[in-house]
Order: sequence, then structure tokens, then C-alpha cells
Amino acid sequence: MSRKDIRLSQLLRVFIDGIPLDLASATAPKATYRQLGILMHVHLHARAQRRYKESSRPGDTLARKRIGKQSLLQIADSLRSTIGGLRWQHGATDWSDYYGGDSYQEEAFRHKLQLVAEYLDHVKPSCVWDLGANTGEFSRLASSAGAFTISADNDPGVVEANYLRAKRDQEKNLLPLLIDLVNPSAGIGWANAERQSLAERSNADCLLALALIHHLAIANNVPLPSIAEFFASLGEWLIIEFVPKRDKQAQKLLSSRSDIFEQYSTGGFEESFSDCYEIVKSSQLRQSERVLYLMRRRGA
Repeated sequence: MSRKDIRLSQLLRVFIDGIPLDLASATAPKATYRQLGILMHVHLHARAQRRYKESSRPGDTLARKRIGKQSLLQIADSLRSTIGGLRWQHGATDWSDYYGGDSYQEEAFRHKLQLVAEYLDHVKPSCVWDLGANTGEFSRLASSAGAFTISADNDPGVVEANYLRAKRDQEKNLLPLLIDLVNPSAGIGWANAERQSLAERSNADCLLALALIHHLAIANNVPLPSIAEFFASLGEWLIIEFVPKRDKQAQKLLSSRSDIFEQYSTGGFEESFSDCYEIVKSSQLRQSERVLYLMRRRGA
């Protein structure tokens, strides 16, 4: 991931016990042969495995060679040192400057911070999932109020920036995670139960879905009622921002495709979510047509 492509992390969905050494060796760039740790633990180890497999025959009884504790500790130290020296140079990504760009006027952004803080104070959650968290600006409103907060996004660059900040500031209540909501983790492994799905792992009291709905509904063609059902399966409370079509960010998504989203309007959004949620509060952001809602799952 650090030397080739960050998207190779998705291999861990298939190889849940670890990426095979021969595949890791074949995928890594040639320059890694000049890095001692990777050369030893990936390339040479993969070569040794291959030779072992080729030399063994059915019926062979191979002597088991014991490795002493000190040798094992030295191998572990070397692995730790190699891994600790890896760095991913993520640079700028599509959404890494989202808040610093033209998505919000300064007054609208301050008003959004104020409203999210007020809505969180109304709910007083102990666990928050911030879906589409970007670099975690709003996640930190929840975590600083004492809620354990999952700060999730599908952009590796913003998740990395979020993680490095959390690590630097020693934030104990915030966990940045790389999650694609359009293709969330499924139940995998033995009997599809060895690793739980995203929904099965949910323990959120409250979800944040800020500046997210247009990405799901327009960019990924997910119907609004389906989004509402999915969110309702994850948590009781929902703080969600509706981004209308005339918004600059929605217009970017519509610029390269036909507008087939007749239901995508403030009225259509409220109607689509009404089966799963009741609206507790709503407010339009200043200097913006975006609306921020506090909703509660029906029957809760």
C-alpha cells in the first residue's frame, strides 16, 4: 500500500488472514528490493516459501526446525522496525481541501458548527458514527463532548490526515476509518460469520451524515428511501444535511450526467425519510440553501 497503491488495502477483504507473501512480492515495485526490511520479510521470505513448496513431495517427512525465543523476538523487532518505517505520501485528494474550498461561506460553516453542536447536545449520545467525515471537523464536536466517535470516509487521503491529527493530539475518543458506504464490509469468513458486517457492528446512538446525501443519491444512484432504511439500521438518531441540486457541489456531480433525479428535492427528501424517521428539528444554513435536520428513528 505504501509503495504501490493505497487501494491494495481492499485485498484484505479477500485474504482475511493476511495477504499471501508471493502476491505481496509480485505486487511491490522493484525499488523495494533495495530496502533491507522489505527484501528480507517479503521478497526473500516469499522465495523461500516457493522453494519449500517445490522441493517437498507427497509422503516426505520434514524435520521441524525449532527457533529459539531470542531469534523470534529479533524477527518481531525487525518486522516492527520495517513496518514502522513505512509512510504513505498521500498528497492532495478530491476532498482533502473540502472545507477550505468554496463549499461553504464562512458564516454558513460557523452556523453549521453551531447547529451540529446544538443537535448533539439535544441527543447526548455516547457513541457517534460520522459517515462521510472528511478530515473529522464535525467528528471532533462529538468526541470532545465525550462520545466515542467513528470518523469514516471513503477517501484514503482525508482518512490519513484525520488519523495523523488524532495520533498527534492523542485523541482517545475518535477513530478514523476507511469505509465505503456504497460497498460496506459484509459478513465474511467461515459461514459468513467470522467477520461481522458493518451493520452488525453498529452500536451508534447517533449518526452524522453531513454533505453526504448528494454523493449517495446523485453520484451513486442510491434511491433516497434506501438511504433512509440503511441509516435507520445503524442508529436511532440522525443529524443529516440536505444539499439541494443548485448547490455548487451537487452541480459538479450533475455536470457530467443527465439529471434523472426527479425525487431529489427538499420535499422529496423529507417524504422519502418520513417512513423511517420523524423530523425533530431543522434549520437552513445561513448564506446557503442547505438544510440541517435532526431526525429520530420511528418506533425508537
